[in-house]
Amino acid sequence: MALVIPDVLEESCATRQALERLAAKWRVLLIYALLAGPQRHAELRRRLPGITQKVLTENLRSMESDGLVERRVLKDTAPQHVEYALTALGRTLREPLSAICAWALEQSDG
Repeated sequence: MALVIPDVLEESCATRQALERLAAKWRVLLIYALLAGPQRHAELRRRLPGITQKVLTENLRSMESDGLVERRVLKDTAPQHVEYALTALGRTLREPLSAICAWALEQSDG
């Protein structure tokens, strides 16, 4: 299979658009956290020290609109309980993230 080298410098490049979406500060960490399974907002905040409630909510909403995360209502009445989970599309990022982690570990051995 031939190596495809996209023109990521072009704004219309699908690869560039994907990289820009994933490059947001907390996105990859949120995906990594959600690979462990569905979690509620408070659990995600505990797992990601330093993220504010506002930033977490903004990222989750944005990731939901991108089709990476789904929001499930567990309890409709106040106080409402919701959890977040990766969609099938979000779960496809497991292998690329594992490859990046493996690469980082190889580079740190020196």
